[in-house]
Amino acid sequence: MIYRDITREQLVSLVTQAVKAQLRPQSRQVPVGVSMRHIHLSRREVDALFGRTYQLTPLQPLNQPGQFACQECLDVIGPKGVLHRVRILGPERPEAQVELAQTDCRTIGVQAPVRPSGRVEGTPGVLLQGPRGVLSLSQGVIIADRHLHMSTAQAQAFGLSDGDVVRVEVGGGKPGVLDGVLVRAGGKYELDLHLDTDDANAFQLKQGQLVTVLDFEKIVAEIAPETSIQISEVE
Repeated sequence: MIYRDITREQLVSLVTQAVKAQLRPQSRQVPVGVSMRHIHLSRREVDALFGRTYQLTPLQPLNQPGQFACQECLDVIGPKGVLHRVRILGPERPEAQVELAQTDCRTIGVQAPVRPSGRVEGTPGVLLQGPRGVLSLSQGVIIADRHLHMSTAQAQAFGLSDGDVVRVEVGGGKPGVLDGVLVRAGGKYELDLHLDTDDANAFQLKQGQLVTVLDFEKIVAEIAPETSIQISEVE
């Protein structure tokens, strides 16, 4: 069938229907992982705060393979306050990083940027208090960006690639859409949408709750032209 002088709105509707038909057999839902404030340490900080050769003690595994919550906690000290007993997550990393929510930052008087994990250059520092004293971090405090972990195979099933940015729809009592969700895809990851406690509280989200990825709607909107186009439907 041939459509002539089709409008942009009609094209969007046709393409949306076609894409939804392709996606309907696949689940677009992902589980939520609510990320509490936490600390990552390098070997340097472990030595300074706990002693040389000290090994962090795994408490329980996390959703992402190889990562775990530690028994050890530290106090995070800022210009205006203290966050007591902030959990350390393992294993050790190349650089120290303190991941807080905006509410936490206000409590201790730190202005942290929203960053992907691992990008700590130019970020503010804090004091960390452990069993062997207080250590000053010159940088490392961030508000972690919204991000969606998935394995390579899961990303292929979703039609996504590492580094893509998608939107996620939330249902329930306070529904809405989360924009700017960064896709982190790789063999070491498992399906999990990581949000901090501020985002989770704003949408009344709970650990493990299912939400829906809406990336295909963004794609449809981008490919639809402003002018009318002739297209052909091949049966």
